[in-house]
Amino acid sequence: MTATQNLTGGRLLVALDIDGTLCPDGTNILPDDTRDAVTEIVAAGHVVVLATGRSLVGVLPIATLLGLDGSWVVASNGAVTARLDRTWPRVESCQTLDVAPVLHLARRLCPGVRVAVEEVGFGYHVSELFDRAEVNGRQVVVSDDDLTAEPAPRVILSAPNATALLMEPVRSLGVTVNPASPSWLDVTPAGLSKASALDAVRRHVGIAPANTVFVGDGVNDLEAMEWAARSYAMGHAPMVVQDAADHVTGTLAEHGAAKVLRGLHTGPDATSDVEAQALAGARS
Repeated sequence: MTATQNLTGGRLLVALDIDGTLCPDGTNILPDDTRDAVTEIVAAGHVVVLATGRSLVGVLPIATLLGLDGSWVVASNGAVTARLDRTWPRVESCQTLDVAPVLHLARRLCPGVRVAVEEVGFGYHVSELFDRAEVNGRQVVVSDDDLTAEPAPRVILSAPNATALLMEPVRSLGVTVNPASPSWLDVTPAGLSKASALDAVRRHVGIAPANTVFVGDGVNDLEAMEWAARSYAMGHAPMVVQDAADHVTGTLAEHGAAKVLRGLHTGPDATSDVEAQALAGARS
């Protein structure tokens, strides 16, 4: 685990993963306790940023349930940053990659690979239909030529053993590759992560690096764990994620994220409150 830093008081930037942290993977089922805890953090004057591997269209239902109108979101593992409003999110940053080299290499090494190319704010162009729980928004089945026609912020590669077969070869193209499971890779532009996008948001809203918090559960959260002044892994997170965090909270079923949030706004320096109250019984 990284060395815990004391938060310095004043406004915090509290960055929250979605799937596996706020709600079960691939769902928009948000526990009342978690929603209430987020509402309390916002009411206390802190800045909540959803930071997720979901596409932008997949973030919107959760942001709406949380009442985060006007807030910032980091989507697609850092490739897309947007500001929410009542009508439509305003995309502030969208970094893209050339899809063709990724697709051609993946096809050569794994001919049966399923491919999804993100269409920001709408969904995906896909080589074949994915399950609705796997990708957010509309799906349009197109040819490989159409998949590679335009740069995109994210390419999904899905096949049995995709991580073992494709991760390092695709990474050699100079792009960022996040393994979501043994059969799933998220490919985004070089040098991107949730951390890089969150730091741009932090600078924009004028919050000091020492007042940043992150809560997550996935391998794609590792850079954000390192970035945050204080980081929390969910209790069900893989050990590599738990080891990277400053603290480990409860599982999703135990409302671990809500416990962290309630601890954070009990005082200007939340160290004792979080460890003694919100994280009671958790390993740190």
